[in-house]
Amino acid sequence: MIGWLRHQKHALAAALARLLGQPVGTFLTALAMGVAISLPSGLYLALGNLGRLAGDLPAQPEISVFLDADASAAHKLAIAGRLQQPDIAQARYVPKEDALAALSAAQDLADITAGLAQNPLPDAWVVHARASSREELARVAADLARLPGVAETHLDSQWAERLQAALVIGRSVVWLLAGLFAIALIAISGNAIRALVLARRDEIQVSRLIGATDRYIRRPFLYLGALQGLLGGLAAGGVLALAAWVLRAPVEQLAGLYGSTFHLLPPTAAEMAVVLGLTTLSGWLGAWLTVTRTLRQVMAAR
Repeated sequence: MIGWLRHQKHALAAALARLLGQPVGTFLTALAMGVAISLPSGLYLALGNLGRLAGDLPAQPEISVFLDADASAAHKLAIAGRLQQPDIAQARYVPKEDALAALSAAQDLADITAGLAQNPLPDAWVVHARASSREELARVAADLARLPGVAETHLDSQWAERLQAALVIGRSVVWLLAGLFAIALIAISGNAIRALVLARRDEIQVSRLIGATDRYIRRPFLYLGALQGLLGGLAAGGVLALAAWVLRAPVEQLAGLYGSTFHLLPPTAAEMAVVLGLTTLSGWLGAWLTVTRTLRQVMAAR
């Protein structure tokens, strides 16, 4: 065990020395890996921030019930009675005067609305149903739309549900890209390791002659591939940090225009640990595949 640990230490030190001995090549390889892995990682972070934005929406969808302009008092009374039934959790009446005042204040349209000859907005009810599923909410909205004096109903959760559906597709795309770029990382690491194996071809043949096993010969190259993958993950973190720094101010400015305090969140420590682990594993796997194949070619050439 002591000898095995000593050789592990020696192999790791040899891999570090080889990386430090070629700083330019090491930097370019790590940068190529970092750019490759930053694309799916950046998309994952973007989807996470969009999901957080969607999560800030009200948990209970609202049904907006817009009344006809010529709805009679009897119609309004019947609508109010319907909204007191058990399937309705809460209903709030919004007169058209209040709606116009809120619109003028929220959208900074006071000058425009002041010039209107009459109020174009209808009276409305904002309804919270006790139902939770999309189908039940749609049924309640359709039932309210059939009432006399109701011009239209609108289920305000539709765009949020479409956003959630788009996020599901986006996450599938992230996993697909992650798989493709993992293959690219394995290829990048493998090509870099292959050149080193071929450069030490004579040394490997001598080691074989004195009894070295494939596992013994392969070990330094595996550490080298793992270290390259780790550096690639760190480079991806740098690329993501730079992108977040560039986009932070424009995103906060855009959110401020909509009266929101939304801001981009950086990757968590757990997410960065996953990225570093995956890149390290990809580098190790690329090295293992390449060294194993190259050793067979070297032995066949003898």
